[in-house]
Amino acid sequence: MTSTDAIEIRPYLTVKAYCLTSAFWFAVATSFGMLAASYMIAPDFMANINFLEFGRIRPIHVNLVLFGFVTPGLLAAAHYFVPRLLATKLYSQKLGMITAILWNLAIGTGAVALSLGYSTAREYAELIWPAKILIVISFVLISTNFFLTVRNRREPILYVSVWYVCAAVGMTSITYFIGNVVWEPRTGALPGMFDAILLWFYGHNIFGLLLTPLSLAVAYYVIPKVTRNPLYSHTLSILGFWGLLVVYTHIGVHHLLQVPAPTWLKVIAIVDSVAMVIPVMVFLINIWYTAKGKLGEIHADVAGKFIFTGTIMYFFVSIQGSMMALPIVQRVTHFTNWVVGHSHVGVLGFAGMISLGGMYYILPRITQNPLYSRFMADLQYWLILIGVVGFTIVLSIAGLIQGNAWLNGTTVYRTLPEIHIYYILRLAAGGFVVMGAYIGLYNMVRTLYFNPGVRS
Repeated sequence: MTSTDAIEIRPYLTVKAYCLTSAFWFAVATSFGMLAASYMIAPDFMANINFLEFGRIRPIHVNLVLFGFVTPGLLAAAHYFVPRLLATKLYSQKLGMITAILWNLAIGTGAVALSLGYSTAREYAELIWPAKILIVISFVLISTNFFLTVRNRREPILYVSVWYVCAAVGMTSITYFIGNVVWEPRTGALPGMFDAILLWFYGHNIFGLLLTPLSLAVAYYVIPKVTRNPLYSHTLSILGFWGLLVVYTHIGVHHLLQVPAPTWLKVIAIVDSVAMVIPVMVFLINIWYTAKGKLGEIHADVAGKFIFTGTIMYFFVSIQGSMMALPIVQRVTHFTNWVVGHSHVGVLGFAGMISLGGMYYILPRITQNPLYSRFMADLQYWLILIGVVGFTIVLSIAGLIQGNAWLNGTTVYRTLPEIHIYYILRLAAGGFVVMGAYIGLYNMVRTLYFNPGVRS
């Protein structure tokens, strides 16, 4: 990795915009998540307020976490380190700011429309057509900015983080357009089984071809910096890159094993889901060997702590995902809270932790000041970690109870009282995450604009 610390300090307007976007929507998204979790305990909770019905706030929560919190946080870090790795400046700060504005307009428009009942009712693709168009335009503009920055580079060698970032934004420009059926503005969907197959091609690739490569790019940049160790193996990093792109693309149909999708497609999805162990372990071996002997440095650095924890969560969620693709396992886990717990480990525990770590790494460097409060950053880390682990344990237990009850023919009205206590514990775990989100928002805003100096 080429050091570019001699590059003069630039305003980093785009980076700041994405940091604020991520921190703000994280707080809003977790608030909606708490409301949704409350309905699991008391179904009549605010039931007479139409725009706060469970069927509306659940997709708001999901979309705000995916596209409001995690993706902008990872993009903030990417807009910082890609120019530095290329020994040049970002192609256009103006284009970056326009993109950030369009992104927030899309997320805000989509959330308001969902609260008013306008939805395509397709997983991760619920937003109304104008919001989808804005997101597609944003991805195209982000891709253009990064690709032109690569073209103007002064560093001839492309470090693996640049590979991952360019692949993520470039491929998602296409998969988002296709998966959201943007050419059908009236329905946003296709007829029949083909729509389900297309939807889960897109739905899983939002995680596999957007959040995952962006997260790995941040980890590959920050961990060597924090540990002051060279990357363990450039060859392994490239092997993991191509392994992820080749294997992950085909696994979405493992969500459809119980439906009349083509058998050959299901077999490919299962085989590739199990094969995902290869690129995952290639990355983890590479990054953990890079950090070997430097866990003290990682623990002492708040950004390193977030990101290294995210890599551990990546291990758990990937092993769990490969296992869940097996039909014999899905007989118990599918359509249960087990899947909800799995998704929280992946999006919040893995990508969310790395997103926060990336922002905490770049904030002192773009402001030339320490964080407003290191204590708040550490507190946010522990609150989110406790919340994620709590979510995982509680929802996994509830999911196993549901799945086994289903297999044994137990009626729903007998099962619900058994898992009610777990919904209460889930809400409590979510409370930790919400507190962490608001503490992080305050800390980041103070760091960026109202930072009088070092605070402990």
